[in-house]
Amino acid sequence: MAGLVLGVAGTGVAWTLSGDTASAGGGPAGDAQAACRALDGFDPAKYTEKGPAGEIALNRYAAADALSASAAAGDARYAPLAQAVRGSRQRHAVTFEFNAEVKKELDRARAFCEDL
Repeated sequence: MAGLVLGVAGTGVAWTLSGDTASAGGGPAGDAQAACRALDGFDPAKYTEKGPAGEIALNRYAAADALSASAAAGDARYAPLAQAVRGSRQRHAVTFEFNAEVKKELDRARAFCEDL
């Protein structure tokens, strides 16, 4: 699992460092939109499932984090999105559950996405 998370994060970093906006999904705006698509497909209820459903949830959550961070690095307007996604992941890492605080951060990120 850790390898999958690192792979997704590495891909996001590679896109950021390449400077090729076409392959990076249109620069910061494209990264923010891709983060929102990953977040839209993320189902916290499936995060702990074994097999493909759990792997999909884990990778979508990690991808939303990496892509929102990339968007924020390229354009400060996307910092609230990145902060909300990162905040939810950090809170989840402490509690190992999707409690009210984690869900609040996820809702904040999703609200930002609705405004894109």
